[in-house]
Amino acid sequence: MSGCRGCGGRRRQRVLDLGTVPAADHFPSATEPIGAGEVAHRLAMELCADCGLAQLAEDDTVTAEPRGVEPQALRNQAADAVARVADAGWLTGKTVREFGSPHGGSWLGLLAERGFSVGPAATATADVVLDCFGIMHEPDQRSAFAERATATADDGVLLLQYHTLAAIVAGRQWNALRHGHFAYYSAAALDRLLAAAGMTVVQTWHFDLYGGTELVAAVHAPERGARRAVRPAGPETEQLRHGALQRAAETQVRRLREWLAARRHDGLRVYGYGAASRAVALFALAGLDRGLLAAVADAAPAKHGRRMPGTDIPVISPEHLVAAEPDLVLLTLAELSDEVAADLPQLAGRWVLLDSLWE
Repeated sequence: MSGCRGCGGRRRQRVLDLGTVPAADHFPSATEPIGAGEVAHRLAMELCADCGLAQLAEDDTVTAEPRGVEPQALRNQAADAVARVADAGWLTGKTVREFGSPHGGSWLGLLAERGFSVGPAATATADVVLDCFGIMHEPDQRSAFAERATATADDGVLLLQYHTLAAIVAGRQWNALRHGHFAYYSAAALDRLLAAAGMTVVQTWHFDLYGGTELVAAVHAPERGARRAVRPAGPETEQLRHGALQRAAETQVRRLREWLAARRHDGLRVYGYGAASRAVALFALAGLDRGLLAAVADAAPAKHGRRMPGTDIPVISPEHLVAAEPDLVLLTLAELSDEVAADLPQLAGRWVLLDSLWE
């Protein structure tokens, strides 16, 4: 898109530029040589000076990510979120419609347990409309918000959950930027997008997931009272403008390679766990190979027999990881900590959280 994905404005500042990296959702076969069929793509984030939306600058990737396994942490958070929304009195009516996420997971079962039925057609309106980490995957943000508003009944509610830009910047989570993720929302930018679609936020809930996610309940304005004012911009916008994520990327890439090189020097065999899309750019920019990281285990069978994009590091099953008897296991996603500790007790004492390398 030539203009801002949210407002169409032309004043955009590049705030994070990772150069060219492999597509984060294309895991080649482990038998496929590096570079064969792999194309590096430009990956950068821009910030709109008019509406404050942080967004993917461009995306020429056309791939399909092998289906992952939804972590238990996400399932627990979904149940918690639905319970909180119900307690607040927003689960009224009889029908529900969900705009899904490519990463999987659904709240429809949780709503069905509360007596809701899926709308009769994809074009029909529903009393409750759900979007959990889905809308960020839409290239045209203005149209995506309008579509969800249209799907919400006049007296219905839109429940939308997203990874906050504030958490991304505060946690220096530069690798949240990836192909296929077109928008990163501050509270102010989200409010403006909803307002442009004729909706207003009436309640918010915060969760620790991913370092900070927010669930909003939005309704058509002014059917349920006066439109709320747009929430003010937070400090994350200015920090972005001054290169906070760019500096974090350069530092983390360097520290990861140095840490792995030091472990190799000590004679330790390091494996990874979690072939997550957010690890793709990090591993590729750090120039990792099997000599530094022997393999990465993942619970998703669809990723087994493949390799991390841009590297020769194979993706293996958790069972193969245990059999390899690694000295250390680098965990790429903090949300998996409790789950892997319970599922793989044989590896107790060997886990190293990737985020701990930046502290």
